[in-house]
Amino acid sequence: MGISASSILVAHFSTGSFLSLSDLHDNPGAKRERKRVGRGIGSGSGKTSGRGMNGQKKRSSVNIPQGFEGGQTPMHRRLPKTGFKNIWAEPLTPLFVGTVQNWIDMGRLVVPADRLMTMKDLVDAGIFKANRVKHGIKLLARGGEHVHTPFHIEVSRASLGAIDAVEKAGGTVTCVHFNRLALRALLKPEAFRVPVLGEDGQVEETLQLPRRARPPPRLMPLYLDSDRRGYLSPEVQRRNKGLFNGQVTSEEIPKLALD
Repeated sequence: MGISASSILVAHFSTGSFLSLSDLHDNPGAKRERKRVGRGIGSGSGKTSGRGMNGQKKRSSVNIPQGFEGGQTPMHRRLPKTGFKNIWAEPLTPLFVGTVQNWIDMGRLVVPADRLMTMKDLVDAGIFKANRVKHGIKLLARGGEHVHTPFHIEVSRASLGAIDAVEKAGGTVTCVHFNRLALRALLKPEAFRVPVLGEDGQVEETLQLPRRARPPPRLMPLYLDSDRRGYLSPEVQRRNKGLFNGQVTSEEIPKLALD
């Protein structure tokens, strides 16, 4: 037969003890007592206080750098270096075609009906923050089997698998070169507003975007390749001409966004 709660309360109050702040304490072992050293041999940590007889670590105010081995060549310098870091690399931000389709299905990314979908559309939808896109976006094929909405997208690079997945759904991919200045003009056109004195004497803000830079020689073959859907390829240019009536180029999109 179990003990009821009422009997426990009766037994507790019958002793005259009540719960108070003076009754609260840590669990056994929760608080570790400070070790007192240098208080005699009988304490077990007297005389040298656990530091031994002599040496650098016996002295006070010793700050030995991590990895220091007494003057000999440390391990991290004895081992040879492997690999290298390319300081001229321009890493592209990866984007999966499955992610694009998911955002379209959620209604968070609207497919433009009269122009190409640009990287600014992706940033405005919230797929990326503008500061994450340093050198451009590369479209990759992960999730390509789920693509069913036709969309015409413009990115910096695209894998062959991503191109195939988008075109099977009825869309197109165009790879366009953007240097840092052109990418900033595309993603943040408001930074290129310049005050100009109008004919009526009033100061007006106009949008003055920089001219698009041509690809460097090492990238020119990529953007001339129709298989890679380079924007300088005659086949890609003819295809894009027939996509929309009076197609708006990506250079004109920032102007439309600020109108």
